[in-house]
Amino acid sequence: MNDLEDILQWVDQLMLDKTGKNLTSIQSAILRGSWEGKKYPQIAQDFHCSESHVKKEAAKLWDKLREELGDDLKKYNFRSKIEKRNRVSQSSPSAHCSQVNTINQVDTVNIDSPLVQSIKAPKTRSPSSPDSPIIDLTDAPELTDFYNRTTELSTLKQWILEDRTRLIAIYGVSEIGKSTLTLKLIEEIHTEFDAIIWRSLSHTPTLSTLQTELKEFLAPSQPNPFPTLLDTFRHTRCLVILNDVQSLFQSGQLAGEYLANYKDYGRFFKQIARTLHYSCVILLSWEKPREIATLEETHQHTRSLHLKGLESEAEEILREQKLTDEENWPELISLYQGHPVWLTIIAATIRELCNGQVSQFLENDEEIFLGDLKPILEEQLER
Repeated sequence: MNDLEDILQWVDQLMLDKTGKNLTSIQSAILRGSWEGKKYPQIAQDFHCSESHVKKEAAKLWDKLREELGDDLKKYNFRSKIEKRNRVSQSSPSAHCSQVNTINQVDTVNIDSPLVQSIKAPKTRSPSSPDSPIIDLTDAPELTDFYNRTTELSTLKQWILEDRTRLIAIYGVSEIGKSTLTLKLIEEIHTEFDAIIWRSLSHTPTLSTLQTELKEFLAPSQPNPFPTLLDTFRHTRCLVILNDVQSLFQSGQLAGEYLANYKDYGRFFKQIARTLHYSCVILLSWEKPREIATLEETHQHTRSLHLKGLESEAEEILREQKLTDEENWPELISLYQGHPVWLTIIAATIRELCNGQVSQFLENDEEIFLGDLKPILEEQLER
């Protein structure tokens, strides 16, 4: 089932069995576009409808297909899911599609997709690596709306693909978009690596526990395991994302002060930057780790990106929320620092209390209205 028409026929029958209805024309367009590596705006343009309508229909479609193709099914991995299902079926003709779900946590991305063909394979990739990278994003959040972060995305791609940066810190206040930006980055550069893994440090694992877990994933079938994680980084080109790094830091102290039993993380991060290898570790944090600033000044293989709020791009959020008085939007965006979540919450308040009128909401300029933002900001400020 490698031909697109066969796949559409298979999905059509699946939808008929599940819902009693055949695939709609827009669902077929979404499947075709996803198979060809198109983004939602392009699919919407081809189908002559709005992007929001395509996203809404796509969400329903993926939800119905996840039982067959795995809980982590999304547009960008639809093709690889189908092709992996084919490989499993070919290796075991009697295998039921439910068997595929047992390997969803370590996904394999197809090297032949249009997305992959648009990126030149790096010379530094391991010669013995498989055609497709192994990917584990089970700790990653779902990729939500990606508002225009073109500049930041281009910067990260240059640091990783051209400058061979080994250690990158992306930091900024909670829910500013660090995870979304990183997931989008993975979508665009995944073929440059042998293995990609995302891990959250929210449960504060010891460094030893984390290193063991990473080694087991990054080199699972080595007859002679590499002595250290850094040895693995030398022999296998890896992309490691460590989220919630602020969990390793003390609250109520100067930013980046490690908890008593976690100072070895700081030494580990320095080793990553100073040791010769072709892997990359990305740290996502509310706070900038202290050693990053020193490494940036003294070592060329370390970079940091302070992710700030959106500017004019945030108008899309207000447009989606159907607010009025567009001439007042820049003031509202500036007042709430272009933070996508803050603006979404405030926009809901404006709809409810001011009938969507931004000018009415801004009439009281004596103080900043917080409302449901207060507990979110208190959590950030407590650190």
